[in-house]
Amino acid sequence: MFQELEGLQERYRLLLDSLSDPAVLASPPKLRELTKERAELEPLLRAYGDYQRTELQLRQSEDILADPQAETEFKSLASLEREELSRRLERLEKAIKVLLLPKDPRDDKDVILEIRAGAGGDESSLFAQDLFRMYTRFAETQRWKVEVMSSSPSPVGGLKEAILNIRGQRVFSRLKYESGVHRVQRVPKTEASGRIHTSTATVAVLPEADEIDVKLDPKDLKVEAFGASGPGGQSVNRNYTAIRVTHRPSGQVVSCQDEKSQHRNKEKALRILRTRLLDIAQQEQHRQIATDRRSQVGTGERSEKIRTYNFPQSRVTDHRLNLSLHNLQALLDGELAELLEKVALYFQAQEMEKRYSQGGEAHP
Repeated sequence: MFQELEGLQERYRLLLDSLSDPAVLASPPKLRELTKERAELEPLLRAYGDYQRTELQLRQSEDILADPQAETEFKSLASLEREELSRRLERLEKAIKVLLLPKDPRDDKDVILEIRAGAGGDESSLFAQDLFRMYTRFAETQRWKVEVMSSSPSPVGGLKEAILNIRGQRVFSRLKYESGVHRVQRVPKTEASGRIHTSTATVAVLPEADEIDVKLDPKDLKVEAFGASGPGGQSVNRNYTAIRVTHRPSGQVVSCQDEKSQHRNKEKALRILRTRLLDIAQQEQHRQIATDRRSQVGTGERSEKIRTYNFPQSRVTDHRLNLSLHNLQALLDGELAELLEKVALYFQAQEMEKRYSQGGEAHP
């Protein structure tokens, strides 16, 4: 790790030289690229500088303790200082390891978030509606922009499916671990005997694809217009404003009917299609690297859950962390920040273990 950090320090010095080069200053794209790289390196190198200074102070304290001529008072102070510096060094080492983890290039992207009712009939659609509200409320607290790309209501007032576009600062980095099966345990309003039912909904969080990420060949697309259902009345149906896009090579089908014009519905459908195709390509890459990687949401069965929302006990349990929180209503009201941070730290710890347990890498 020492060697890697020294290399990054040298790279930072070269970046500073480049950023004062007239040729770079005259090229806005190159200037933006190098400025971004410098900003990404600075937190790591600050932590490494703190580590080096702390390590030097620790050696000085140990020298005092090893000196037979040092006064007792000085040795007592040095002993206390050594304990504090050792703890600080340990914290800095952990921070450096986290900062050295490979960055996910998708973290800065906006997302397409898809929620679908799973097992459990009408109750699962009501739970999908709860998840829709939870994520939109959380997005509001983060000052992100939410656009409903497509939605399909259920007869009981829930949602069979909802597709959201969420835009803002580092949206994918915050939401990417929400993909999976979410399970609810509660007494449905229609249950006269008071028996607790278990239902599920699936969530998929996909980094939104830019046009440069996925090129769509018009020859591969089948675009159909049809009459929209739901709000809008007969004029919407007569005008055939809803759009269905089929991508022939992959078989992916996307329908959008929320807008009042074909153009807007087609634009939304193509954005969703691009994002799904990018996700398929990325999943294929991941399968080649690790063939045992599970898909984002599985089949939607109860046994594949990542999280359980237990209403009788006002408890939310994340099964990946084996963590339970007793503030269910607050979470459903969008207060997700603490839980999302704990989940992210869990996956960071897993990545650190994989990276630093193989081959017994040297400490910084």
